[in-house]
Amino acid sequence: MEIRSLSDEQFNRLIESMVTRLKVEMGAKRDKWVDGNEAMRYMRITSKTTLQKLRDEGKIRFSQPLPKHLLYDLDSIDEYLNRHANK
Repeated sequence: MEIRSLSDEQFNRLIESMVTRLKVEMGAKRDKWVDGNEAMRYMRITSKTTLQKLRDEGKIRFSQPLPKHLLYDLDSIDEYLNRHANK
């Protein structure tokens, strides 16, 4: 038996990927709009500046229903990632 040690970040990524996989397999509908932290996690980026740049350049859609409350459209993030995927 092999025992491995995971950092907190690795453990959290593992749990998040398992939850996402279970949602897909169980047919759970994903949210259309997510906050900045969820958008960054989904895109696997760590920089808020990168997220802001994508938003400011119109590469991903966002909504601002309240001051200082930004939401990002997951469909537009998927489109952005697909446009930049290597073939």
